[in-house]
Amino acid sequence: MLFLERLHLTHYKSYDSEAFLFSRRINAIVGENGSGKTNLLDAIYFLSLTKSALTSQDALSIRHGADFMVIDGTFRKSDEAFSDSIPASGKASQITVSLPRGQRKVVLQDRKAYERLADHIGRFPVVLIAPDDTDLVRDGSEERRKFIDGVLSQQRPDYLADLLQYNRLLDQRNSLLKQFHERHYTDEDLLEAYSQPLVELSLRLHEQRKAFIASFLPVFQEHYTGLSEGREAVSIAYDSEIVPDDFQREFWLNRHRDVAAQRTTMGIHRDDYLFEIDSYPLKKFGSQGQQKSFVIALKLAQFDLLTREKGFQPILLLDDIFDKLDDRRIAMLLRCMKDGTFGQVFLTDARPERTQALLSDAGIDAGIITIGQK
Repeated sequence: MLFLERLHLTHYKSYDSEAFLFSRRINAIVGENGSGKTNLLDAIYFLSLTKSALTSQDALSIRHGADFMVIDGTFRKSDEAFSDSIPASGKASQITVSLPRGQRKVVLQDRKAYERLADHIGRFPVVLIAPDDTDLVRDGSEERRKFIDGVLSQQRPDYLADLLQYNRLLDQRNSLLKQFHERHYTDEDLLEAYSQPLVELSLRLHEQRKAFIASFLPVFQEHYTGLSEGREAVSIAYDSEIVPDDFQREFWLNRHRDVAAQRTTMGIHRDDYLFEIDSYPLKKFGSQGQQKSFVIALKLAQFDLLTREKGFQPILLLDDIFDKLDDRRIAMLLRCMKDGTFGQVFLTDARPERTQALLSDAGIDAGIITIGQK
């Protein structure tokens, strides 16, 4: 079992310098809106995945006016049941993320830097359920790819390594295509040197994505059925232009179009995942409640698959769920907290009395962390 014992933040977003000790089970983070509750969840996410869930620019995580930020925490893995009354045992790992302004971030485990940041991903997995998760439905294909890639990257280090290499080669090939377009000259031997490994990685990543959806779909559908009481059928279709037997040939024939477009117009970076309800697009035909149930089922399926892959439960982060979910969905999550389906949970709420009443009525003991009070 995995849990986060302690956390110290220095110049992280709204925090100057603050330390926290956590319950091994349920942690309710309460405080007024704007007090820093979501930033605390984001720091846990950053500690696990070496990036913020809220912004793609690391520098935005440094407190305004500060020259650096540090997130320092201790994870522990134990074979024992979660109970704050039992002294913690099992292996502890101190993780430190430091970012000086204008420089690259450094991630250390037990004060030793990783050779590659990717080596950290998946060691201390987290699942985040947040108010903006329905962007997965409403936004473009990039958001859906990011979600699936994130799940796969925490599960499989080899997938993450291939994806990072693919993105590097894609950037390099796109830069080369832009140069060819500007100079009205194409060096096809040089272009092939970038194209061949990109094709090989596309085919490998394509197969892993296809296999993942096949294993993910029944778990996701089971969760959705529980949330919706079986009122409708949902599905996820992997939408890719890659046909393995023909892709290498089609990719090469497409090179002149790529030069004209100044970018690579074929590949797994154009994949999408089609969310459907009763065989219709969820984005157009799903109600707000159905869309919420869909994304919660996605995240719960992510939780289940990570638990199965890792052999222990990931940490669950629930941001502002009591304001965004109806009573039935809240009750389902509370049951999972109580019966041990989830391991360590962090949840935020702007109304402490509501949180305490809901947890008390469900028979759940929780550590209450009040943000914004000295």
